[in-house]
Order: sequence, then C-alpha cells, then structure tokens
Amino acid sequence: MPPLPTLARYAWYVVALLFPVALLNYLDRQMLATMKASMVADIPSIANRADWGLILGSFKWTYAILSPFGGYIADRFSKRWVIGGSLFVWSAVTWWTGHVTTFNELLAARALMGISEAFYIPAALALISEYHFGETRSRAVGLHQTGIYCGQILGGFAGYVADSPDHGWRWMFSTCGMIGVIYALPLIAALRDPVRPAPTAADTAAAKTGVVRGLLTNRNFLLLVAYFTLPAIAGWVVRDWMPEILREKFSLGQGKAGVSAILFVQLASLAGALLGGALADRWMKRTNRGRIYASAIGMALFLPALFGVGNAPTLTFAIVGLIIFGLGWGFFDCNNMPILCQIARPEWRATGYGIMNLVSISCGGFGDWAFGALRDRHVPLNLIFGVFAGVALLSIFIVLLIKPAEEKSSA
Repeated sequence: MPPLPTLARYAWYVVALLFPVALLNYLDRQMLATMKASMVADIPSIANRADWGLILGSFKWTYAILSPFGGYIADRFSKRWVIGGSLFVWSAVTWWTGHVTTFNELLAARALMGISEAFYIPAALALISEYHFGETRSRAVGLHQTGIYCGQILGGFAGYVADSPDHGWRWMFSTCGMIGVIYALPLIAALRDPVRPAPTAADTAAAKTGVVRGLLTNRNFLLLVAYFTLPAIAGWVVRDWMPEILREKFSLGQGKAGVSAILFVQLASLAGALLGGALADRWMKRTNRGRIYASAIGMALFLPALFGVGNAPTLTFAIVGLIIFGLGWGFFDCNNMPILCQIARPEWRATGYGIMNLVSISCGGFGDWAFGALRDRHVPLNLIFGVFAGVALLSIFIVLLIKPAEEKSSA
C-alpha cells in the first residue's frame, strides 16, 4: 500500500481530475437557457413557453429516471469507467445538439443528454467520498461542486456567443462537445478505483437485505430525499428561467440577461460551497450533526433570497437576492453527499444519490414545465417565489430531523 502522504495527495488529485468534468457537465446544461432567444428564433417549431419548458423538462426526466440505475452500476462496477463513459457520451450528444433543426430533434437530444449525464454525478461524488473521510469530505465535495458553478458561469456568457455573427449557438454546442470527447480518454487513464476492505459479517447481511430495500426502509434516508428535493425545485427554476425572467422584466439583451442571472449567483455558490464545506468539516470535530447544521444555515438564507428575487423592483435588487440565494445553495450543495455518507453504507452511496436525483430532478422537471405554464397565465412572480420560500422553511425542519451516525476518521 502506498504511504499515507501519497494517498492523501491522490485523493485531492481525483478532485482535480473531476473538476473540469463537473464544469462541462453543467456548462452543457446551462448554455441552453442563456441561448434561448437565438435557438427559438432559429427553430420555429418551438411554439411557446410551455414547449420550451418541455425541452428543459425532457432532460430532467430522463436524467432522473436513469440516476438510480447509474448509481447502482457505479456501486457494483468501476466508477472510473462509469465517469469516463458518461463524459464521452454526453459530450457526443452535446456536439449533435449543435446540428438539430426541429423541436422534436432538440427534445430528443436533451433527453439523450439526460440519459448519459445521469451516470456521472452519483459516481463522481461517491468516488470522492471514498477517498476523503471526515476531516476533508465536505471540502472535497465542495471543491468539486465549484466546478459545477464555474460551468454555469461560463454558460451564463453563452448568450453573447449566440449573438455573435462569427459563432452562434450551434458553434457553442459543437465546440463544448468536442472538448468533452477529447478529455474523456486521458481521464479514464488517470482515475483509479479505491480498494475496498474485505467484507465483514455486517456487509454480508446488508447485501442480503438489498440496496433498494436497505435505503427505502431507512428513515434518515427518506428525510434526506425530501430535503434534497424540495429546495431543488426553486434551484432549477432559478437556473433555467432566470435569464428569461430578467430579460423580460428589465428589458435586457440576451447576453446581459444571461450574465446577470448566472454570474453572480454562481460566484456566490462557489464561495458558499468552499465556506460551507470548511465550516461543516470544522463543526464535525465537535458534533456529528455538524454537516446538518451547516446545511441548515444555507437553507435559512433561501428565505430572504427568494422573497427578494420575487419582489425585486430593480435589477440590482434582483442580483442581491440571487447572491444570497447562491451563498445558501453552496452551503446546501456541498453537504448532501457527506450527510448521505453518515446514514448509508459505502457500497450504497452512489445508488442512494441516484435515488435522490430521481426524486429531486423529476420534481424539478415538473417545476420547469409548471413555471412556464404559470407565466403563460400571468401568475405574479412574487407569488411563485413566495411559495418557494415557504418550501425552504419546511426544508429546515426536515434536515434537523435527520439523525446521523458518527463518522470514522481517515486511516
């Protein structure tokens, strides 16, 4: 076995390798929202907001349905190959998206991207959690999540690329797809699956129970699924619809609306993930509920943020609300897998996160569709975001009901 310093360095090397994958994962998702106007103008068969909501939802529904399966495959086989294969396939689909010409083709492309991306996040977070134990787990997950936020920030600038006569939205999809396909091969070569210890009697008994039954009969896991799902509905609406909201409400150009909606909230999320991860790891030295308390702080920030966004009289006011929302999201996002690690067996974690994705993103897809339908019916923004704030308040009580186990220190 390599000496401890070598293992510790490789644990962070894994995070560094996965950082650009997380960036591409969310860049390929986010730029669709910020290039909406150009895509709708170029594809006339997209008839209305409900159609656009269906395009957004098609990704989420396929992503959600396949996430538990992707997690199960990662738990049973090689996370290294699951991660690399997922990157390769979704990047090829991203390239194809730049060549679609009809609503149905775009709908199919987004659905295929949901299938391929479903395998990445559960496998990646489970792999990071196997290399990082109590002292570094939230920080490591938080650093990986900053790749997601950087991808969303770059996606926020995609509106400018779509408006450029020298490039356009098709060039953006094609280029990002080629980059991912190229990176997949050295990634597979560099990643290593950790060696697990020999199974104990408890492991053997748990295997007989079955992963699905073991998770779905776990009270704490069911609470975590609810906690993971409820605030994420607002998160998806903010991510997918905010560029359009700001563009319409404050008469902005597509480029400025995309940057205003994405840049500030993702920079705040990045800071929140790093700060929330460090706080949670430090808090864990005093109590095994440290990650839960850090996550609950982030959820508390959702309340003023969502009220502020829904009632913003000016663009500046809206951006302030988005910054507060992003900071809270970072606290929330970097601690979900670490909390799961306290309530689920190591060989069940990718599957557990996949089940969480199934429920959360399915609801997020319906949230996208419902938000578009409500806006078509002119339901006020402040009413919609007020409901989201109430859901965030409920989520605080849910996470505090979770009873985590003590974490083991790294060997």
